[in-house]
Amino acid sequence: MGNIAAIVGRPNVGKSTLFNRLTESRQAIVDEYSGVTRDRLYGHCTWNGITFSVIDTGGYVIRPEDVFEDEIKKQAIIAIEEADVILFVTDVENGITDLDEAIANLLRKSKKKVFLVVNKVDNIERRYEADVFYKLGFKELFPISSINGSGTGDLLDQVVASFDYTDNVPDEDIPRFSVVGRTNVGKSTLINTLLGEERQIVSPVSGTTRDTVPVHFTKFNHNFYLIDTAGIRKKNKVTEDLEFYSVMRAIRSIEHSDVCFLMIDATRGMESQDVNIFRLIQKNSKGIVIVVNKWDLIPKNSKTMEEFKAGIIEKIMPFQDVPVLFISAKEQQRVLKMLDTGMEVYHNRQRRISTSRLNDTLLPAIEAFPPPSVKGKYIKIKYITQLPVRTPTFAFFCNLPQYIKEPYKRYLENQIRKNYDFHGVPIRIFFRKK
Repeated sequence: MGNIAAIVGRPNVGKSTLFNRLTESRQAIVDEYSGVTRDRLYGHCTWNGITFSVIDTGGYVIRPEDVFEDEIKKQAIIAIEEADVILFVTDVENGITDLDEAIANLLRKSKKKVFLVVNKVDNIERRYEADVFYKLGFKELFPISSINGSGTGDLLDQVVASFDYTDNVPDEDIPRFSVVGRTNVGKSTLINTLLGEERQIVSPVSGTTRDTVPVHFTKFNHNFYLIDTAGIRKKNKVTEDLEFYSVMRAIRSIEHSDVCFLMIDATRGMESQDVNIFRLIQKNSKGIVIVVNKWDLIPKNSKTMEEFKAGIIEKIMPFQDVPVLFISAKEQQRVLKMLDTGMEVYHNRQRRISTSRLNDTLLPAIEAFPPPSVKGKYIKIKYITQLPVRTPTFAFFCNLPQYIKEPYKRYLENQIRKNYDFHGVPIRIFFRKK
């Protein structure tokens, strides 16, 4: 994985509906009101056995009186810059607008692979009307209806065929670590501290793909690849929307990693953007170590480590079995402890439990606290096995899998964590019909 498709276009053309269709979710808010998608959304699409990331941007609009619209425009520009392919969504009902032409000009300059998507084509007459969009200057045009899904299969066939599947991160059986987080939390300082050198990574020519750069680290009895993405931009290239930029960069780093060090700033605490990046790591089932940097700047008589940690754990609930370390990258405090912890989390993520051990441990816990009955029907879990995949994934075989609710799923996860060390690792649980 590692390829990113960004959905861009003016408001109200159906970008969020297309995002929901591709990711098989209902995450985006879909509304008649123009510009209703304020936040970026991130999900996965799987097509023909290939999984890639999808970014839903807000509409590209120039309207000075609306600060949100200005923000949406910046988000679209960054998405264009960072994505591998662009899905440029237009609307057959309204025809070509000035904004469509403005976006088309922007996209042609980007030199990225662009798929011109004409949405709301739900009958033969509209299919002929869609041809007018060839005027925007793109060779291929994909008439679709994101509401009913017609045409999206042909679009996805071409999207997955266009991806570059070369992975510049070696396939050796060596852990892959990355440092992710908001801008200005000290990621570059930490990487320079680890590598013992000043690495100045600058942005390539506009329009080229910025790849993750693996650095082989073999110091202090450690052996891993560091997925280095910190400080990737020249200062004069940074836009005001640093938060969205940091999320785009984090997505690439996370997808190439086994364990992510999520760095937060001790002077600012765990902010909403940090929680967003934490959820990205969790969604991708990667190992997580939360690293609180700049702890040397916290006055001795202020919050203790335990108080600070409790505040973090509260914000990342319900997944709380995560190591939290306090370091100073600048002063080189507890940096080696961070690496040791990262390696422990890596091994936890590799942990495999035999089916017999799982059943000996978990079936008594299930018997002591069985799933609640639903509509007079009793749920019986017969046996459990760990699936042979890269991340800890467990299948519970039972008679009525559809009736098991989230609270009981959390109970089972807690029982797994209580008996086996999966500290710092998201666990996936599935219920299957027996």
